[in-house]
Amino acid sequence: MLLVCAGAVQAFAQESPSTLPTPSQAPPAAEQTQEQAPGPASAAVMPPAVPYDKAIFQGTLPAAQLAGLSQLAGAPAKEAMRDKQFKKALKEFVPGSMFHYGRDMPLREALDMVIGDSRAPVQLREGRYLLVPGASGPYLRGRAFVWLDLQDGIGLAGFFFHPTNGEPTPTLVVASRQVKEQTLEMGQLPPAFAEDLAQWSAGAGVPQITTRYFITGLDKRILLQHDEDYCTAYGPGAAAVTSADCMESNAEAAEIDVTAAYYLDQIHYATNGTAWMIGPDQQAWIVLRNSTCGGLADPFACRIRMARQRTVVILHRSRR
Repeated sequence: MLLVCAGAVQAFAQESPSTLPTPSQAPPAAEQTQEQAPGPASAAVMPPAVPYDKAIFQGTLPAAQLAGLSQLAGAPAKEAMRDKQFKKALKEFVPGSMFHYGRDMPLREALDMVIGDSRAPVQLREGRYLLVPGASGPYLRGRAFVWLDLQDGIGLAGFFFHPTNGEPTPTLVVASRQVKEQTLEMGQLPPAFAEDLAQWSAGAGVPQITTRYFITGLDKRILLQHDEDYCTAYGPGAAAVTSADCMESNAEAAEIDVTAAYYLDQIHYATNGTAWMIGPDQQAWIVLRNSTCGGLADPFACRIRMARQRTVVILHRSRR
């Protein structure tokens, strides 16, 4: 386990469950290489929508190799984890990286610890989207799932828990060897995955807004950035949200990404890294944000802009 220690111990993040409706997806903010003073609070702060690009998934699995997995629908998840065909597919798209779930272990071992005894039924949607859920982690309230698009051969795994080793908590990690991007936002993943993730999260008690990472095929843990607009609800019967409530949620998501990006910078994007510090540069930024946005009539728009700019600065400096 990679360890970075300095300064006083300080918590990185707090759990903040949201009851807002499932948001629509939006694209990355325009890249900036230096921080700028926030503009008028009334200016638009959420970027426009962008379509999902399948091209980020490399080495997808042949549909013929996955065809038989549809027969797992309705079976207990633990049976899927023991199925030879499913285990073979799992090995091909789940990274072999080390993962820290209470202790260092391969990510596939962590998934098996949480899903291997799960009696929750395997779900199949539209005849192609397979979800194998697990909610029986032995500690730290572990939750996990495996998701497969049986038609396009895309595989993703997810792991949620409450770390106690200094990293932001709680945290959701999504992983796939098929993705080798350096940066990633939620809107770049398949819309069907986002829908199933939202449904799984609601059932598993996972906060809608939480720290999110992605473990890639390059054995790096990168930020899975929030690009959702929590002021945009869809679907029949979607609950109404007030402007203040949704803007506060957008600000919360943006600031969670700042903290996560800073943590990743400290551990050099290691898949099992640990950091126990907030350095003086981050403390200075927090003071600047509070003094800049604190007295405004609409502080949330200011906080969103400053947080997005700060996230870009951190991500850029990590790759110089």
